[in-house]
Amino acid sequence: MRALTEKQTPSRLKWASVLLPLLFTVSIVGHAEPAQKSEAKVDKLVPEVVTTKHRMTIQNQKISYQAISGETILEDDKGEPQASIFSITYLRDDVQDSSKRPVTFIFNGGPGSASLWLHMGLFGPKRVIVPGDAKDDGAAPYRIEANDYSLLDESDLVFIDPVGTGFSRALGEKKGADFWGVKEDAQSIAEFMRRWLIEHKRWNSPKYLAGESYGTTRAAALVDELQGGWTDISVNGVMLISSILDFSHARYQPGNNQPYIGFLPTMAATAFYHNKVNDADKALGLEAFVEQARQFAIKDYALALLQGSRLAQSDYQSVRKQLARFTGLSESYLDRVNLRVSASRYTKELLRDQDLTVGRLDSRYTGKDYDSGGDSTDNDPSGYGIDGAYTAAIHQYLYEDLGVKLSRPFNVLSTDVNRGWNWNISGKQMHYVNVAPYLGQAQRENKDLRIFVGNGYFDFATPFFATENTFADNGIDNSRVTMHYYKAGHMMYVEPASLAQLVQDIRAFYHPNAAK
Repeated sequence: MRALTEKQTPSRLKWASVLLPLLFTVSIVGHAEPAQKSEAKVDKLVPEVVTTKHRMTIQNQKISYQAISGETILEDDKGEPQASIFSITYLRDDVQDSSKRPVTFIFNGGPGSASLWLHMGLFGPKRVIVPGDAKDDGAAPYRIEANDYSLLDESDLVFIDPVGTGFSRALGEKKGADFWGVKEDAQSIAEFMRRWLIEHKRWNSPKYLAGESYGTTRAAALVDELQGGWTDISVNGVMLISSILDFSHARYQPGNNQPYIGFLPTMAATAFYHNKVNDADKALGLEAFVEQARQFAIKDYALALLQGSRLAQSDYQSVRKQLARFTGLSESYLDRVNLRVSASRYTKELLRDQDLTVGRLDSRYTGKDYDSGGDSTDNDPSGYGIDGAYTAAIHQYLYEDLGVKLSRPFNVLSTDVNRGWNWNISGKQMHYVNVAPYLGQAQRENKDLRIFVGNGYFDFATPFFATENTFADNGIDNSRVTMHYYKAGHMMYVEPASLAQLVQDIRAFYHPNAAK
């Protein structure tokens, strides 16, 4: 799931989601924060691995497969243990030619999240069912059932938990913080992938990456790491679910107007969903109304923000009126915030008259705060609306279905990882991380690299228009990019119709020549 912001207070960190997965030597950069203690040095670590056999039906097709759940020990060039990466691999049994069978490496975001969200919500053989109408998931028991939408019929699947998440951990003399950074994380996951390809003899198989939220940042950094040397791994495709590549589009800092522009169409979609637009705009339909918001954002609104105090009063009033139309907020409120509404303020303000807040991960959700008069929300109703079900589901599945014996805690979402993250990717001080150019360069060096982008209209963590603006720049070949949109939020697969469409779109992505 989720991308967490670089800076969050402890009370907000749990559901902030931006702005808000290795056998050669890993080059590691140390951090000042100790954050996570490493495992004590032992003579020889034996990874715990469990293999189980299963059968299921996907899209009326019977599938037999094995699940391999366990640790991979990363070592340095002296054979000293550095880290244990926990992963779950699903391999279809009836494959005759592995060179024609794709393998997809899958991870969520945070940074600091385990891969359970994409695992138990989209790709994996089991799925936890949460209310599709943006209602709270309540308490156990939850519905955990065979996933007829699983992509296991299309590709072998490898779910990876980076160091500090799930059961993965630093070992020997290493600390967790040695792996917690954009580059450090990509290096360790790349090394895991090389180990996996060697062990399973799959170097000549088509390879895909699938990441969600900060996992899309990881995917871009990972492509750069994989294709950046002579022992490179060229990937066939990258799937970006709720993408965040250029963080300048999502960091509200004085002097940076890009977030106000990039978030506006998401505000329009949210106002539309909650009936905060006029009847004429409602009659347009969601897509048409959002398209008008796009055009206003990139033209009149962007120009007004750029002009600042030079903006003529008549133009100010015109922009304010249109901004009120698209956001569903009053012109008097827009005056008070100088035409600039942050996502955190918007999720608190839109339904203030009903004493409700809207979700950040998914603005279809609503919640109630202790203080209705505050400037920002207490928590994210679209976060606490699903976390109980997903957390229960992954634990039940690991120990009951997969037979995992590990007794140490499974870290679903680690605040230590997030707070200790090294965002520096260039060796120089940078205010905003931007890994999008990595994808452009990778495309120039790999003619077969294609990119899938899935966007939720109601996602305030990784807004779709900011993603569009990122892909319009950064040297990316958009003839090899497919953009898809869903009437849901950050985790669009919690909504049944969006799940069905998303799976259909991903299936098509695995078969680029099917329509030719």
